[in-house]
Amino acid sequence: MQELEDTLLHRLSTVEGSLIDDQQVVSVLKSTKQMALEVQEKLNVAAETEAKINAAREEYRAVATRGSILYFLITEMSMVNIMYQTSLKQFLVLFNESMAKSAKTAVPSKRIGNIIDYMTFRVFKYVTQGLYENDKFLFTLLLAIKINLTMGTISEKEFQTFIKGGAALDMNSAEPKPKKWIPDITWLNLVQLSNLKQFQNILDQVTRNDKAWKTWYDEDAPEACTIPDGYSASLLPFSRLLLVRSWCPDRTIAQSRSYVASAIGNKYTESLFLNLAAILEESDCRTPLVCLLSQGSDPSEAIARLAAKFEFACSSVSMGQGQELHARRLLAENMPTGGWILLQNCHLGLEFMSELLETLSTTATVHETFRCWMTTEMHPKFPITMLQASIKFTNDPPMGIKASLKRTFAQISQDQLEANSAAQWRPMLYTVAFLHAVVQERRKFGPLGWNIPYEFNNSDFTSTVQFIQNHLEEVSPKKGISWATVRYMIGEVQYGGRVTDDFDKRLINTFARVWFSDSMFAKEFEFHEGYQVIASTNIEQLRLSIEKLPSMDSPEVFRLHPNANIAYQTNRANKIFSTILNIQPKDVVVGQGDTREMIVYKIVTDMLQKLPHDYQPHHVKERLNKMGALSSMTIFLRQEIDCMQKVISTVRATLCDLRLAIDGTIVMSDSLRGAVDSLSNAMIPDIWLRVSWESATLGFWFMELIERNMQLTTWLDHGRPKCFWMSGFFNPQGFLTAMRQEITRAHKGWSLDKVVLQNEVTKCMREDITAPPAEGVYISGLHLDGASWDRRSSRLAEPIPKVLFTPMPVVRMYADVVDSTTGSQQFYECPVYKKPSRTGLNYIATLALSAGGMSPDHWCLRGVALLCDVHT
Repeated sequence: MQELEDTLLHRLSTVEGSLIDDQQVVSVLKSTKQMALEVQEKLNVAAETEAKINAAREEYRAVATRGSILYFLITEMSMVNIMYQTSLKQFLVLFNESMAKSAKTAVPSKRIGNIIDYMTFRVFKYVTQGLYENDKFLFTLLLAIKINLTMGTISEKEFQTFIKGGAALDMNSAEPKPKKWIPDITWLNLVQLSNLKQFQNILDQVTRNDKAWKTWYDEDAPEACTIPDGYSASLLPFSRLLLVRSWCPDRTIAQSRSYVASAIGNKYTESLFLNLAAILEESDCRTPLVCLLSQGSDPSEAIARLAAKFEFACSSVSMGQGQELHARRLLAENMPTGGWILLQNCHLGLEFMSELLETLSTTATVHETFRCWMTTEMHPKFPITMLQASIKFTNDPPMGIKASLKRTFAQISQDQLEANSAAQWRPMLYTVAFLHAVVQERRKFGPLGWNIPYEFNNSDFTSTVQFIQNHLEEVSPKKGISWATVRYMIGEVQYGGRVTDDFDKRLINTFARVWFSDSMFAKEFEFHEGYQVIASTNIEQLRLSIEKLPSMDSPEVFRLHPNANIAYQTNRANKIFSTILNIQPKDVVVGQGDTREMIVYKIVTDMLQKLPHDYQPHHVKERLNKMGALSSMTIFLRQEIDCMQKVISTVRATLCDLRLAIDGTIVMSDSLRGAVDSLSNAMIPDIWLRVSWESATLGFWFMELIERNMQLTTWLDHGRPKCFWMSGFFNPQGFLTAMRQEITRAHKGWSLDKVVLQNEVTKCMREDITAPPAEGVYISGLHLDGASWDRRSSRLAEPIPKVLFTPMPVVRMYADVVDSTTGSQQFYECPVYKKPSRTGLNYIATLALSAGGMSPDHWCLRGVALLCDVHT
């Protein structure tokens, strides 16, 4: 360029410095013009080359961007489970592999696309092989969302709406719900959704066209149906997911799979099965292979078969106290010779793990075929360095009745099947195996299945089978099987011995009573339609019969209503939302540039405006004295007011301190920082939970605070309510005890220890009550879980499809010296809990409900209970 400019300047100076005729001038001008054209052409070529270089640089930057997304997502998974550790070194190996093995092409844009596609799926496979089944879809969904966020196809505001919904809102401040059939949480989700541009008219549309929305909502799979008001045609995949998540939380995961398929491809939604041979191929002699164990999973046999296939010796040792000596010996013997070792249950030998990693890393000579396999359960103190240096994989067993029966009978030989000559042996063996499957599978349904998720295992099955075998050998042919003994051993000793909750104990005893009787030997006996007793005399025929069972089980197989699956899917979705919230970075900017602190400041200001005033001690004392200070109900009211005042004071102090801390007036302490995190995630701060109650969302919790306070102030200022909202008490057990004391004192000769709680379900709702009962109290606010209530006949009934909780009419609670319902087959003893979590701490009392012509056992197996709060 510089040389060309010098030539032009020289020629121009020649023209200016001498007398040149016109012909010479024309010649010089032509020459100069030609050179100028050549310069311009070279400039254009240079500019075009520079543009290509910049474009290529930007395209390659896309590879680096995708790589950073993948790596940071991998690191986020370590916050989900401490065992999900992946080092930068491991990731870079995958990154380099993507460069080397992705399809080559001369077109840079296609080459970049090939690298990105290969790298994304390679990292996806590598990571998911080391995740538990419940977390695999979480990772897949996050991968699709993070990629779309980076590409700009979804906004941060949409993402926050997806994971939070309407959790920060409460029904008192939101726009009124147009129809009763819309659940509260659904309406709050829609109110929050209406803040997005594509859904700004959703509330008006639902109000105007509620019948069409109700029809769509009632579909079994609404995500696959046409959405009213033209949304099916106008919504992008993630917007459709937002709508389904708001209306039908139980269908969120199903719609999420469709979203993932549209965002990153169908191959990310397909199940990836464990391939030990592929894991072996990508490993080397210095890299441990770690299996993360779960209930019912053990890769030991598969590893032994793989070793036999490649003709390698495989030695194993189960870690524990003193087993380090054997592990060191196996290492010394096999590292030089190329054999394999399997160290089982490494969570029991944590102190040896660091030594093991050092041995693998520093030993001078290691045979190239040597492999160190390990199994471990999750342990918070498992060395991170070992996890980051290893290849991890999981081997979650398939779920369901069929899979459980296959695992059980894979361990039973033909000799065991013929171990007893009694005709009852094989049907009873199969029934125990079926019971073993059911008690394990019911855990996934949460409190509907078991109040406490017990870890039933193979030893329970083995001991029960051994008892039945011994019993059949000893039983007299004339007397027959002692069913009372069999049921007791199953319900109280073998399986029941693991059960600690009284109502869970009742459940396992009910299963024993319903399934273990002479009727089980009848041809028409079924556990459920399509699930008969298989009593084949040949083990292979029995296994083939099990293969014919359905792969997917209805909740009815476990004696639950089909609605239980809605609860299960909703809980799965809620767990995913909660997990994503907990692992998100704390410096997110949402909407119009609002920081997290700005959002929290607005929430704090709004709460302070709505927070009730403190109780005035002199006013409270004056009103309580007028009611009768020593009355049992007055004492209960005073205790409730004290608890409420503590909550109000704690909340006010936290909110005021938060405003000062955000303004910079005071230091942000750890507790205040935790409160900021909770409020920004629409969750209840821990400092509030310690003095109050649990709730599903921050909005519901704050609304409950307002309503609880209103009941107490109304009682204090205007006298005893005609009907009590029992859900609004800190200590509802104390309320019922105070009522019993009141009735006992009113009857001469009665003593509190002789008086029992009684109940009568009325046909009135709360708004219908005009006067208190002559004796006892009216209570409201109870909801049936697992059943519905026939108000006309005042009895239990099967739930309405898709209606999980049924409001109960007003119940009259009273006390008497005689319990008229004990042992009656007409009544189901229904437990009452404060919250959906059915623990002993939440238990209140037991109400006798009419069984409605069904056996009480039916409702027991259904998991029916009464709840004071249904927000999960």
